[in-house]
Amino acid sequence: MATKQFSLVPEAVEPVKTANRTIQTAIPVPESVELLTRLRDQEPRSMGGQPPIVWHHGEGAIVCDPYGNRWIDFSSGVLVTSVGHGHPAVVKAIADMAKQGLYHAYGFPTDVRRRLIEELSSWLPAPLKRIFLLTTGAEATECCIKLARTHGQTVGGNRKSVLVSFDNAFHGRTMGAQLAGGWAGQKAWLGELDTRFVQVPFPDGFRQKDTRFCVFEEALAGKGVYPDDVCGVMSETYQGCNATLMPAEYAQALRAWCNKHKALMIFDEVQAGFGRTGAPFGFSHLGVVPDLAACGKGISGGMPLAAVLGTDELMSMYGPGEMTSTHSANPICAAAALANLKVIREERLVENAARLAPVLAAGLTRIQKAAGDKIGHIAATGLVGALQFTKPGTTEPVPELAWEMVLRAVQKGVMLFAPVGVGGAAVKVNPPLLINGEALDEGLSVLEFVARRL
Repeated sequence: MATKQFSLVPEAVEPVKTANRTIQTAIPVPESVELLTRLRDQEPRSMGGQPPIVWHHGEGAIVCDPYGNRWIDFSSGVLVTSVGHGHPAVVKAIADMAKQGLYHAYGFPTDVRRRLIEELSSWLPAPLKRIFLLTTGAEATECCIKLARTHGQTVGGNRKSVLVSFDNAFHGRTMGAQLAGGWAGQKAWLGELDTRFVQVPFPDGFRQKDTRFCVFEEALAGKGVYPDDVCGVMSETYQGCNATLMPAEYAQALRAWCNKHKALMIFDEVQAGFGRTGAPFGFSHLGVVPDLAACGKGISGGMPLAAVLGTDELMSMYGPGEMTSTHSANPICAAAALANLKVIREERLVENAARLAPVLAAGLTRIQKAAGDKIGHIAATGLVGALQFTKPGTTEPVPELAWEMVLRAVQKGVMLFAPVGVGGAAVKVNPPLLINGEALDEGLSVLEFVARRL
């Protein structure tokens, strides 16, 4: 299936020079075209989907190429660099561990792993207690699926193996994660699907306007799913294509339903965790605590590290050596994650995300108004937002406008990643959590300027 790519033909643009942005070349930079072309010629086509900018270095909420251009980073490298680019504490932690001479340990104990586990433990609400360190978000969601199935077999036998997730959900690109995902197109390669993975409407208030919990129960009944056969229900706290949190009332009803039917409540917090929503976790807003949570992205400040957070009972089902990963708690990644989490806590970046949340929400409202009737829905939670381009009065995606907005924003010094979500028509806005109000306002004003000219 063909997917869109940005052109590699340099386009002259108006120069930009502010305290936070510098654009002094054509975009893409003519000198970069050979590098970009060679990558497209040698890598899978899937790697050629982002704006044609060669990232070189960054500082805080600014990312730079090697040619003198600077962008306000509204991507956070896909919601990863919560403490910004090149944070001295994270850089030092990586360098110190490398100098120590320890860059791999498998499952052998290390002191840095112990310190990271203890730091993570300080973030956890009861009854979450144990932490399993992994490498990627998909690895974490796969582990949650495994634990849910195992627990289901323990309490209900082989019939209790149905995993419920949501339409338009994204949990990763591995087999189990895509079976649990809510995108039919991403499952085509799987052939015949596992009927024990079922999806129901997500209560986003846009594509699914009825956000009552009875819709969940009715959808399961319509699919012929007996509630006591469900081993777990997994959901992103907010869907990545939307940025709308699951309504608290819905989450609380789901928690009660899971308790009644001995099903695990699982939240995919890979995007939402560690301050992105203006709270420690996305579920912190909902008045519930899941049985399992999958974490990644913002946990580590840019290094490959993920985690499953779970109860003592669930995380003790497998014995020594039965649930491990080759690169689990890689010492350099663990050191970076430990430094990253300490920066988030000590620099009060969760509070900064909460403080700036109204600024982001108001900015997205202005952008929607500037675009006329081209943006059908906006959503913002903490420092993550989404603009969904749709045909007027409908939920039908218009990806061409979303791609145009990303390109024009990048040409004016605001870094975004390629559109995502339903039909590839959602533009995400998610700066590092340490961004200040001035840079956030400036970037939003650029997006408003671009939207007015679409």
